[in-house]
Amino acid sequence: MELRRTRRTLCALALTAAAALVPATGSLAQSPPTAAGPCDRPVRPASQMAVEPCDTPARIIDKAAHVVPTKGQLAWQQREVTAFTHFGMNTFTNREWGSGAEDEKLFDISGRSGVDADQWMRAYKAAGAEQVMLTAKHHDGFVLYPSRYTPHSVAASPGRPDVVGAYVEAARRAGLKVGIYLSPSDGAELPHAWHARWVEEIRRKQQEGEPLSLPERVALEDGDRAPRGLGRFGNGSKATERTIPTLLPGDDRAAAVRSGRLPVFHVRADDYDAYYLNQVYELFTQYGPLDELWLDGANPWTDSGITQKYDVAQWFRLIHRLSPDTVVFAGPQGARWVGNEQGIARETEWSVTPSAEDPWTVMAGGLPNDSTDPDIGSRAKLLAPTTQYLQWYPAEADVSLRPGWFHHPGEHPKTPAQLMDLYEKSVGRNASLLLNVPPARDGRIAAEDVASLTAFGTAVRETYGRDLRAAGPGPWTFDRIGLAEDIRHGQRVERFSVQARAGGTWTTLARGTTIGHRRILALGKPVTADAVRVTVEESRGPGRLAPVTLHRSRAAGS
Repeated sequence: MELRRTRRTLCALALTAAAALVPATGSLAQSPPTAAGPCDRPVRPASQMAVEPCDTPARIIDKAAHVVPTKGQLAWQQREVTAFTHFGMNTFTNREWGSGAEDEKLFDISGRSGVDADQWMRAYKAAGAEQVMLTAKHHDGFVLYPSRYTPHSVAASPGRPDVVGAYVEAARRAGLKVGIYLSPSDGAELPHAWHARWVEEIRRKQQEGEPLSLPERVALEDGDRAPRGLGRFGNGSKATERTIPTLLPGDDRAAAVRSGRLPVFHVRADDYDAYYLNQVYELFTQYGPLDELWLDGANPWTDSGITQKYDVAQWFRLIHRLSPDTVVFAGPQGARWVGNEQGIARETEWSVTPSAEDPWTVMAGGLPNDSTDPDIGSRAKLLAPTTQYLQWYPAEADVSLRPGWFHHPGEHPKTPAQLMDLYEKSVGRNASLLLNVPPARDGRIAAEDVASLTAFGTAVRETYGRDLRAAGPGPWTFDRIGLAEDIRHGQRVERFSVQARAGGTWTTLARGTTIGHRRILALGKPVTADAVRVTVEESRGPGRLAPVTLHRSRAAGS
């Protein structure tokens, strides 16, 4: 069946008047109950929909047009910049990936100024961040709060600093939303006997001149030191009945659990899943509410022959029960990786994506190739025979201010101009910008980093903080055009063009595909016009466009 596509002008804006949202056509009123089959019922807005065997191609596209964000996702997309904070054992060992065998005493801020989390928040706010996110546990397994469930945490470091607690409190004082990164991979929990055999194999490879991977190199640097945890990652243990939280002798939560003030969950889990669920529980009940939980999919030891099969469906259920509005990166009703670590979104970036599996049962939303495909949500992808579900799954574009994710002496930050370019290619392409800003060993963000962030934030505010039309009647001179869909009703625009009127003549300035939450069109040179219009040439349904905004970049003049 051929799908009919229409061309129509949704929005012709005389810039001297305020533009209104384009009204939707059709009705979403509920029909009276009938015995109709699943493909005879009206399509209702939802954040996730199953594709039924009886769905026609037209109905699948109609469903995609009615996929909408959850309350948590909508709020998350409106927070366009999140500051990422990679800080931990690697900061003190000058590594990017740790081994899990590091001595906890290496994480020593007791003789320094301590963690100045308030200074971090000032730097993040200067950059325009509205949310912050801390690596509570990276792949090395070192935990930045005194967890009850591992010996490898700040509880064994000088001064027992609760970095997570200080971070969360500082963020809330600054009026910022809070996210936590909790790596599923855990080098501290590698089985000890396996690790000893592995190190011997690495030594043999080195002697024979074979190249070593990064995980192999750091393991060799740590010599014969065993992983600092309890050997739970990939140990082959069987799933058994467990209670979350797993109370320990003298547990300070016992009374709250008995009284019902703290929830209890009964699960079937192996050793590592039980450990991970207990840490998730600690973070949400001690430091919540959390606005985002970041689940990194990396496993440094897969190529060396050890891995851990996660029961992610159980993780997602527990997280949702503890905090239903938390956006889980790589989780259902969450956010997805944009597909690179350069902070750049696609020119065509869909928040509505297909899935070959139930998103509540897999990490990364059931997308192929770990979200790296150049095409994520086109009609061809939606109509592929492998598509079983449609979901609202917006992109998050991660990038570091410095070459590394952790602070390393001698490295330098990106310039304000580079950051502005990334902003326009992430936020300006329907993605959220996740900008990593790593503090140094002295517990502070470096002065040159603060200067770059501040200049970047100032440039964003001066360029995009106001619409040029607010200054009064046109014509206006601009080199940036801002478009947006009202994503409360979904993302629908597939192809559009923008024209400007000068001297009574309309000229096409730009063409594009997706719009979504926000689309920034950067023109090659400034244009002077007294009216602008947007023509939607292809769409999955009646569009709802926000008013067009006009801007002048700082580089183009004040």
